[in-house]
Amino acid sequence: MGRREFEIPFVGLKPGVHEFNYTINDKFFEAYQQQDFRNCEANVKLVLDKKTGFMLLSFEVDGKVEINCDRCGNMLPIELWDEFKVLVKLVEEPELMNQQEEDPDVYYISKGESHLHISDWIYEFINLSIPTQRMCKEIGGPYCNKEVLDMLEKLDISANKQKNPLWKGLEKFKDLDK
Repeated sequence: MGRREFEIPFVGLKPGVHEFNYTINDKFFEAYQQQDFRNCEANVKLVLDKKTGFMLLSFEVDGKVEINCDRCGNMLPIELWDEFKVLVKLVEEPELMNQQEEDPDVYYISKGESHLHISDWIYEFINLSIPTQRMCKEIGGPYCNKEVLDMLEKLDISANKQKNPLWKGLEKFKDLDK
């Protein structure tokens, strides 16, 4: 996938709202480090509102990826959906302004720039759209690895039988506030 596809020549755009649509798959992520998901089928809609001296970017991410379940390790389809906004301001010293800016949704570029590079934002927003806790919705559901679940249950039973004597003295404080 050519990186030029993710460059918007905003200088040639008239003030107002402009819409861009991108279809993202695994090939897009080859330019970045290895991902912990696969079979990405994402759609990114970008609405660029160009004003004098700044641009408001609204990203909508939807689609799906496959990711390992945190509980059983099987591949699990995850739906993506999220919205992100970025305010891009045109300034004289963008490097200094970007270093000083505390708001991650504000970005500065040079007044002499002619293109807006959005591939890094797309990468970041797709990754942020993936839930941090990735588990099958129901234990034992269609995507669950039954063998792993059985082993986890056996380990849990075994752990409960062999209570650590270190914690034995703390049990008397367990029901104090009741």
